[in-house]
Amino acid sequence: MKHIFEQKVFYSDTDAYGVVWHGSYLRWLEMGRVLWCEQAGYNLIDLENQDIVLPVTNLNVRYRKSARLNDELIIETSVTKFNNLSVTFKQTIKSKQTNVTYIEADVDVVAISKAGKLYRRMPAILAEVFERELKCPALV
Repeated sequence: MKHIFEQKVFYSDTDAYGVVWHGSYLRWLEMGRVLWCEQAGYNLIDLENQDIVLPVTNLNVRYRKSARLNDELIIETSVTKFNNLSVTFKQTIKSKQTNVTYIEADVDVVAISKAGKLYRRMPAILAEVFERELKCPALV
C-alpha cells in the first residue's frame, strides 16, 4: 500500500528566498506516515490509548533539489522493511507538475509504551499490518 497526498508550499514553509526550509520536508514526511497508518486503519491517538507510541529512531534524508514557494508537491509513503522490532518507511517528495524528486527518505520507527519502554516485538496489531504489507502490498 502506498499512501499519496498533495501539499502546496506556503510562505511559512520557506526561507527568506522562497526556497523550502529543510525542516518543512520533515513535517510533510511525518504527515505521510501518520496518514499511511490511518489508511491502514490505525489512528495514532487510538494506538496511544492502547499504550503504543511510534517514535522515529533513524531518519536518512537525501535532498535532491529544492522546492520553492507555491510549488505543488506529491508526498508518497510506503513500507519497505519490517523485522518485528522496527518498520522502515520509504518516502519521497516530488513536484506535481514535473515529477522531479525533491527528497527521498528512509525512516525507521519502533514501538514504545507511553512510559518510554521499548517493545522488544512490535505489538501484534501493527505487526500483522506490516507483515501483510510486505507480502502483498496491494491488499492492505
